[in-house]
Amino acid sequence: MTFLLDSNILLRSADPGHTQHRAAVDAVEALALRGHARVLVPQNLYEFWTVATRPVADNGLGMTPDEAAVELSGWKARFPMLPDTPAVYPVWERLVIAHGVRGKPTHDVRLVAAMEVHGVTRLLTFNAKHFLRFPSVTAVTPADVLQSPP
Repeated sequence: MTFLLDSNILLRSADPGHTQHRAAVDAVEALALRGHARVLVPQNLYEFWTVATRPVADNGLGMTPDEAAVELSGWKARFPMLPDTPAVYPVWERLVIAHGVRGKPTHDVRLVAAMEVHGVTRLLTFNAKHFLRFPSVTAVTPADVLQSPP
């Protein structure tokens, strides 16, 4: 089974001081030990960069661009990247219209669209509730993974 890693998993994994750090790292590792593929899409890296380079005072990680670039390199080396293709946009547009999505959640819908295009049905995220409206996605949290195999 293939799991897309949500951007919040990457962010928590890169922040050893965060209370969810250990859960993120352990869940990603648990999926690997169970033989599940873990993948990314470019949207993950855009979102990671945005938060990682934002000041801590503004709910970011406060990384320099050089530090964030090192993190990106690590993610790209560890996990296959599914390509951003022109097919993602029409799926995203269909989903935001069909579900009446407004504002920031449109970023989550872009992940769902990429998942649909690439045939990925599982998502590891700390925000499973954000994905409940999408029947094509089974969103699981690190706690779900660590409590029992998905």
